[in-house]
Amino acid sequence: MFGLGVQELIIVLAIAGILFGGKKLPELGKGIGQAIKGFKKTMSETEEDLVSHDKPAGKSTNE
Repeated sequence: MFGLGVQELIIVLAIAGILFGGKKLPELGKGIGQAIKGFKKTMSETEEDLVSHDKPAGKSTNE
């Protein structure tokens, strides 16, 4: 995961805890999770739109 080991992740989390405090970390995590979920949803919808636009409407492929 980005070349980070367990020790580096612990250090990053400790610094985040100091900077944002205990009360803000759950809110921050929730916000990041919602952003990732929204991004994935948008990407799948965009992919579906691209696939549906590539197919000609009302035409058979056996012509």
